[in-house]
Amino acid sequence: MQRLVCLGEILIDFLPIETAGEVTGFSMHPGGGPFNVAVGLARLGRPTAFVSKVGADFFGRRLRRAVQREGIDDRWLLTAPIAPTTLAFVAHEGGEPVFTFYGDDAADTLLTPAELPDELFAETSMLHFGGISLLRGDTPEAALTAAERLRGRALVSLDPNIRPKLISDEVVYRATLERAVAACDILKVSAADVAWLAPGSDIEAYALAQLECGPAVALLTRGGEGALALRKTPDGIERVAVAGFAVKVIDTVGAGDSFTAGVLAALSQYGVVDRQTLLDLSPAKLREVLRYGAATAAINCTRPGADPPRADEVAALLAQ
Repeated sequence: MQRLVCLGEILIDFLPIETAGEVTGFSMHPGGGPFNVAVGLARLGRPTAFVSKVGADFFGRRLRRAVQREGIDDRWLLTAPIAPTTLAFVAHEGGEPVFTFYGDDAADTLLTPAELPDELFAETSMLHFGGISLLRGDTPEAALTAAERLRGRALVSLDPNIRPKLISDEVVYRATLERAVAACDILKVSAADVAWLAPGSDIEAYALAQLECGPAVALLTRGGEGALALRKTPDGIERVAVAGFAVKVIDTVGAGDSFTAGVLAALSQYGVVDRQTLLDLSPAKLREVLRYGAATAAINCTRPGADPPRADEVAALLAQ
């Protein structure tokens, strides 16, 4: 069976419990950008696998159970016998979220290219990667190896999901991102990403420049305003835009990951599993793909935390 494969960070998010405006404790939730995308794909009914490492600790066991509970194939989710599982604490100060990560030398930073088995490459129809897994340890090289080997054989999706406060070596990280962009077929970016990648640049101008570097399609997420796809054609640049959905927003955490899951699930449904079929997809169908992604993200925003919807929920919103 061909699978939609996500590779990257998987961690425990500790979300704040507040009493009278003060943080008095934390609740545990599985998290990590690529993991959230995998959950979204599985809930949308697509055969999904996840590639990473977890610690041989309480948190790692809890994460593996979460992967299995979602029906995600965990054959390529390895256990690091000594390294801990990454932990991320979220609190609020002055009305703004404050993040504290404990992830140096953690399990999900230690995946090596040699640990990527041949069956992974044989069974992958789509690969999604990115996020903070491109920042530290051995995992960036494993992710790049997977993307570069699969390019031309499967559809490769990248979401950089920039976290400026976690970047310790900007030169190395920018070089990693350059390789990642060159290896992908789909590049998803937000205004926040571009603000760090190319300060002062217009998000659309930045995305257009990236089409010369590797991607066949650039996806721009614009929050409640919807999304835009840019694609090169023999006649020039094609722009396909969709509006956002009017929903009561509770939380935007995980919205970008849910959008990606919706887009990849819709592409898979249309049989788009390589670069050429992506380039050949009609503008009308590309618009439907974007609408599906936007609807998936909108539903995620109606509940707290990263909580991607199921296929029937998306169908109901699209039918309204």
